[in-house]
Amino acid sequence: MAYLEPPLAGDETANLLGSLERQRATLAWKCGGLGAAAMRATVGASSVTLGGLLKHLALVEAHTFATKFLGQAPGPPWNTVDWDADPDWDWRSAVQDSPERLMTLWQDAVGWSRSVVTQALADGGPEQLGRLTTDSGESPSLRRLLIDLIEEYARHVGHADLIRESVDGLTGK
Repeated sequence: MAYLEPPLAGDETANLLGSLERQRATLAWKCGGLGAAAMRATVGASSVTLGGLLKHLALVEAHTFATKFLGQAPGPPWNTVDWDADPDWDWRSAVQDSPERLMTLWQDAVGWSRSVVTQALADGGPEQLGRLTTDSGESPSLRRLLIDLIEEYARHVGHADLIRESVDGLTGK
């Protein structure tokens, strides 16, 4: 993997996007080139799988930018799920998907998110507010959404590190 590094002296936006892209690239590397059994592998008592991570993070990308920023419902497959009846559908259903399907689902979600962020930044800076309004009347800024997404990825990339090492010994940054 070519290690991605955010700019050392970039502006706020370049550093936010660079940090997010580093996390995305690391997840792609940890999940790349594996067959179905490896995508379903778990570590210890955890039920987290690499396939589940890809599907979950695809959902998180869609939810962050469709729901929180644009104020829209996410599209397929997320809009076909009864989330009240099956709140862990993204994690649970990943075992039914091929590695190629999981990677495509995640890559498509990332590509769509990038286009939303690119357009949002062309329309203003990271301080612009999303359309989601909390019960207290607040809306998250694009800055906050990017930071939340970086944190979500960083946590799950740690899971991916452990799972991938247990599958074939792959370690690294």
